[in-house]
Amino acid sequence: MNWDIAIQDFKRYLRLERGLASNSIEAYLNDVSKLRVYCEDMQLDFVHLTIVNIQAFLIWVNSFGISRYTQSRLISGLKSFYAYLQLEGLIIANPTALIESPRLNRKLPSVLSIEEIDALIAALDLSTAEGPRNKAILEILYGCGLRVSELINLKKSNLFLEVEFIKVEGKGSKERLVPIGQQAIKYLKLYLEEVRIHQAQKAEFADFVFLNKRGTSLSRVMIFIIIKDLAAKIGLTKTISPHTFRHSFASHLVEGGADLRAVQDMLGHESITTTEIYTHIDKEYLHSIITQYHPRS
Repeated sequence: MNWDIAIQDFKRYLRLERGLASNSIEAYLNDVSKLRVYCEDMQLDFVHLTIVNIQAFLIWVNSFGISRYTQSRLISGLKSFYAYLQLEGLIIANPTALIESPRLNRKLPSVLSIEEIDALIAALDLSTAEGPRNKAILEILYGCGLRVSELINLKKSNLFLEVEFIKVEGKGSKERLVPIGQQAIKYLKLYLEEVRIHQAQKAEFADFVFLNKRGTSLSRVMIFIIIKDLAAKIGLTKTISPHTFRHSFASHLVEGGADLRAVQDMLGHESITTTEIYTHIDKEYLHSIITQYHPRS
């Protein structure tokens, strides 16, 4: 088997069997392409590589000064590639099986306080055509903890407001039900029944909840711009993005004593370890309280 065929088959496997998003697939293929450059330069057959060859490749890659995070992601990509080759019976032993990823220091995500979220939402100008829509957007980002991609692709047919749930399509086209609170429902209904119903729309976007002036779906960039403009308007110095609302949603739930498994389900995390980062945020919060109020701090 040559490289071109292997990569094409691997790409098909990632898309059809693993159900990965296009960005994730490109990242995996980029990792494999680095190994291809190395193997062709060293005249090695990728099907017969050993753990020693893989280790030599990683040393070669590290000579370019890549970060621990990049190295970890690269190893993950190679492991997936060779796991696929083994699954297809193209190799007997997996040369990456015993390769360990470097330990990563978890970076705690930036979160907003309830007061900061209230200030951002209050700064919206509801007299404009976009005001009610943008208010519904922020209420759902914070009230449901959605990713920006999940928000812009939210469908009217997936709203079950009478039972206070919405269905969202997450990473890898995986669907999940997320509770939606009364505050978010109130402003979502206001937008749908008072604004969107009068808006021109293109037929193929009729089921999308949030539309732009042209009657098509919003872009990720548009959501970033809305939030950046509001932050500047209230003088917020934190660097924030749509994902900051998702982090704040999870952090505030954990601070309030929510069950971590429930938060995992609502966020759509595959692993509980991803959700556990919010317990660290909670500890930072508790530590700040002690520092501020304890007489010995």
